[in-house]
Amino acid sequence: MAGHSKWATTKHRKAAQDKKRSALFSKLTRNIYVAAKSGDANPDNNAALATAIAKAKASSLPKDKIDAAIAKAHGTGADGKVWDEIIYEGYGPDGVALYVEALTDNRNRTVADVRSSFSKHGGNLGTSGSVAFQFEREGDDFVAKAPWAVEISTAKRVMRLIEALEELDDVQAVYHTMELSDDVRAELEADDE
Repeated sequence: MAGHSKWATTKHRKAAQDKKRSALFSKLTRNIYVAAKSGDANPDNNAALATAIAKAKASSLPKDKIDAAIAKAHGTGADGKVWDEIIYEGYGPDGVALYVEALTDNRNRTVADVRSSFSKHGGNLGTSGSVAFQFEREGDDFVAKAPWAVEISTAKRVMRLIEALEELDDVQAVYHTMELSDDVRAELEADDE
């Protein structure tokens, strides 16, 4: 056990947890910003903002961060960044359609990151409208109009692409057209453990 300590293991685990939490907080803050920017700063008059705040509170985002995001959306923020909502569409392995929602202050960086993730994982970034027709909005989410069952090998490859996209700071949500059977879902969950 030379060179191994319990503290080192704990330190690395905590660093990984902090990184995930920070990325989640960034996404939640951006969602609040967009919701506030698109309507009233009062959540009582802005359903999208109320939903974004509820999600943020459920994830323990501090109140000062929530207030700062709302203030920034209405021109009273300190950093002066302008955030844009962008939709990316493309196909993953074996033709699975992917619909990616992003929020960015730098479109060039984001498209390069998204394109790179698609390329590295066997997919292709498409043009606007290339897969949107395959989805419909239900509440705040998009669902596939005609999902189709995939084999476990395809599901694993597509899930690796989705995970790579979701790790990007600017990506808010990724939707797909896969229908995962109970067997496929169980095998994917077993691989995560």
